[in-house]
Amino acid sequence: MDADTAINLRLLHDQLRACRHCLEEGYWIVSGPVFSGGPEARVMLIGQAPGITEGQVKRPFNAGSGRRLFQWLGEAGWDEADFRARAYMTAITKCYPGPSGNGKGDRVATPFEQTLCRPWLEQEIRLVNPRLMILVGGLAIKQLYPAKMRLNEIIGTAAWFPPEALAADPLNFNLAQAEIITTADGRPPTVEKTTSQAASSTRHSPGGRFVVPLPHPSGASLWPNKPENQALIRRAIALLAEIRTIDDL
Repeated sequence: MDADTAINLRLLHDQLRACRHCLEEGYWIVSGPVFSGGPEARVMLIGQAPGITEGQVKRPFNAGSGRRLFQWLGEAGWDEADFRARAYMTAITKCYPGPSGNGKGDRVATPFEQTLCRPWLEQEIRLVNPRLMILVGGLAIKQLYPAKMRLNEIIGTAAWFPPEALAADPLNFNLAQAEIITTADGRPPTVEKTTSQAASSTRHSPGGRFVVPLPHPSGASLWPNKPENQALIRRAIALLAEIRTIDDL
């Protein structure tokens, strides 16, 4: 981390807190943006949008969905307090978008709102340039994976972007430039289960980035409750544990 990066990220945060783009376009938002972390973070977690509780206390994943999320991260070896202190946590849209029209859960930010907020996320990724990016929930996952892909095709895999794929710009969501890593069960992947020893060594050399998707941990989502999907989540946790251990994250 250099001094310019720290200054630029601090300026970005000031600009983000002052943002009124959605209000100017007629969207109702509450309590302003929610994010946490600094330029030294090597892990970036990207969610969908803060809920009302998160907006009030300015703490990402503060409520019920946070309990399930940190249960998963705990199984991968991260203590919640340490993760919050060391990781950069943000979302596709930074402000609470309000309740859903049917009164069940939160409203999903419209594509236009996501577009309005997208430049903030792009700047965060470029400045932090994380070693590991964790995408939580459908909106975050769709930033990298094709919209037509189903969660059961994505959860339980990781994407590895080699250093050369990020050299020109840390904001690289071109999946064609990534290697997809999978594991057949809940155990950490081995060299034999992925690729060659040389490829494994490259993945754990300086530079490059892992991207691991997770489903949304909200209790309103039934997807994580199905046994077959829980098995996929265990695979994702195993991949996170492997990456965390080898890269000392």
